[in-house]
Amino acid sequence: MSQPPRASARPVGPLSLRVSVTDRCPFRCLYCTPADGVPLFAHADILRYEEIAAFVRVLERHAGLTKVHVTGGEPLARRDIRHCVAMLAAEGVDDLALTTNGEALPELAAALREAGLRRVNVSLDSLDEATFARITRGGELGKVLAGIDAAVAAGLHPVKLNATLLRGLNDQEAPALADFAIGRGLTLRFIELMPVGEAADRFDQWFVPAAEVLTGLGRRFDLEPLPRRAGSSSRNYRVRAPDGRTGTIGVICPTSDPFCADCNRLRLTARGELIGCLARRDGFDILPLLRTDGPVDAEAVMAAVGRALRCKRDDATFQHRPNMAQIGG
Repeated sequence: MSQPPRASARPVGPLSLRVSVTDRCPFRCLYCTPADGVPLFAHADILRYEEIAAFVRVLERHAGLTKVHVTGGEPLARRDIRHCVAMLAAEGVDDLALTTNGEALPELAAALREAGLRRVNVSLDSLDEATFARITRGGELGKVLAGIDAAVAAGLHPVKLNATLLRGLNDQEAPALADFAIGRGLTLRFIELMPVGEAADRFDQWFVPAAEVLTGLGRRFDLEPLPRRAGSSSRNYRVRAPDGRTGTIGVICPTSDPFCADCNRLRLTARGELIGCLARRDGFDILPLLRTDGPVDAEAVMAAVGRALRCKRDDATFQHRPNMAQIGG
């Protein structure tokens, strides 16, 4: 029997998949979700765990998939998320990670690690309780910090922190966030704001370029650039604090310094839309390919993968303004 064709596309290096398991999230972050939330997908339209695993299986066998990142919404809000992690771990993907707001990690971190999760990213935009509550529209900083501690205790490694700085709100907190991460052996990445979703209308007011963040950090820490891996979204630096402590900090610059030339990411939304680029409108509904009584048609799935990968943007513009809670962060 002939093998399905591999994805034909511009990216080089191993393929990376971000798969959203839900559009629900208890937070309403200013730059992500409207205050009254988003129209939620119908339950019947949400991918089942078995369908996600089937898609991952095709990519692992035919497209060199080495990384799966579970997202949402808030993925820990999906019922029995541990079962999903266990199913994906059983597919043998080298790097299985999850991005979360952290609130549910105290209860779930150990079970997720036991199920096969390798590492976790936690969103942390502020270390000030009032600022954190304002940005998240009601999130409790103490619960998130407890979740970070639980992830470390469970052996999830590395624990990465994701911070988005907004001018006039938390843009002065970069050094404090860096010191927090270094002191706990965590990796911190500053993710530039993108003109999408709720951030689109206030992008010019809120945007803080990564170069400005690095300049501010350089006044307090020694920064040494580290080699960049092909396909990596993060430009990383070895950081040394005045007291000799060291750590790693990265900047992700989709707006000021795009990494599109060798981007190897795919996104699968919770309702089965395959997306190759956040900045382009193109998406491909593959739910019918995965929701089948018989074997998944690997050739048809790989054809959709190839089309999605060919949709990478070739300039710095954002032609699409999706809501990230519905696309997957």
